[in-house]
Amino acid sequence: MDGDATPAFVTVKHSFPPVTDARTRVLVCGSLPGEASLRAARYYAHPQNQFWRLTGAVIDLDLASLDYAERLAALLAHGIGLWDVVASATRIGSSDAAIRAAAPNDLPAFAVTLPSLRAVGFNGGTALRLGRAQLGKDTRYAVVALPSSSPLHTIPFSAKLPAWLSLRAHLDGGRGDAKLAP
Repeated sequence: MDGDATPAFVTVKHSFPPVTDARTRVLVCGSLPGEASLRAARYYAHPQNQFWRLTGAVIDLDLASLDYAERLAALLAHGIGLWDVVASATRIGSSDAAIRAAAPNDLPAFAVTLPSLRAVGFNGGTALRLGRAQLGKDTRYAVVALPSSSPLHTIPFSAKLPAWLSLRAHLDGGRGDAKLAP
C-alpha cells in the first residue's frame, strides 16, 4: 500500500450540526470532532479537553460542572456558538495532522445567517488555517486565533487562557466586562 493511501478500515468522520441561534455573537470553530466526541456525539467530550474550562472562564461560569445540554444552553445564552470547519474527512485517531480528504463546512454562507455575529474564533491551528482560507478577506467578522483546547496541545491552561479571554470583547461590545448579559 502506498504511504499516502488511506487504509480500507478508516471511515469518513463527520462534524456535528452547528449550535447557534440569533443571539450568537462569537462562533467558535474547531477542526473536526475527535474520537471521544464522536463516540459521545457531543462537542468537546474528551475529559482532558480544556474547552469547557476555557469558555467557562470567558463567561465567568463553571461550565464543566453542568450537564451537556446545560453547557450548550449557557453558551447560547451568552452569545457563543459552536461548529467545525471540516464537514467530513478521513482520520485515524484524533490528531488534526491525520485529517485527510477534508471537505469543508460552508463557513462563509453559514456566518451570514447569524445576524449578531461579530467574531469567529478558531480553536487550534488547523481550524484557523482552514477557516481563515474560507473567510478570505471578509472583514465583517473579527478572526480570533485560539490555542487549541485539545489535550494533544500540551501548553498549560494558564498560557491558553489570555487568548480565550479575548473573546469577551466580542461578546459585550468591547467593554471587557466578565459579567455578560444573555
